[in-house]
Amino acid sequence: MIKVTDLPGTIPVFPLPGALLLPRARLPLHIFEPRYLQMLDDALKTPGRLIGMVQPNEVAGRGGNGLHTIGCAGRITQFSETEDNRYLITLSGISRFRVLKEIEGFTPYRRCDVAWDGFERDQGKTEDDTAFNRPAFLDLLGRYFEARALSADWETLKEADDELLINSLSMMLDFDPEDKQALLEAPSLSTRRETLVTLIEFDLAGGEGDMLQ
Repeated sequence: MIKVTDLPGTIPVFPLPGALLLPRARLPLHIFEPRYLQMLDDALKTPGRLIGMVQPNEVAGRGGNGLHTIGCAGRITQFSETEDNRYLITLSGISRFRVLKEIEGFTPYRRCDVAWDGFERDQGKTEDDTAFNRPAFLDLLGRYFEARALSADWETLKEADDELLINSLSMMLDFDPEDKQALLEAPSLSTRRETLVTLIEFDLAGGEGDMLQ
């Protein structure tokens, strides 16, 4: 585990719409664009092997090519090279960060000066959600999966601890980038679960409305 005091002040950032990384979770990525291959190569040469995942912000800065102010950094914990010089990597979430400013030039990929304060809990122990009503949540999730014709390993979902279940679903379910950002910025696991429930309920209500028209 990287200590907070060892986290760098500048990191490469990967602005990938809809791709959410959360602390203590894992995100698989397929790297193939030349600029991101360079980013990966440079990151592997650093002690922390960190890459910051951040949602693009279409209405902020750089002519609509800005970034949201909060992202999550992941450590490269697995990588393999394909025969056509592409990489399959896994990022393990370390901590969220706040973007202070983007650094112009020097590299083909984007880099930012970042601050880590305010996210100390991200490097702590696994969070519990003491108010979590798992049966009601799984019932809602079942209706969502049925409406979207999705399959799931329900035994695994029932046995997963609170954080793994909530964070995995937050990362995997198909929500808009702005919704993913709201899940990322949730200050606690309970708040993230409440946000996730709201998004699922909203999606189900929209689907039912479409069917009635």
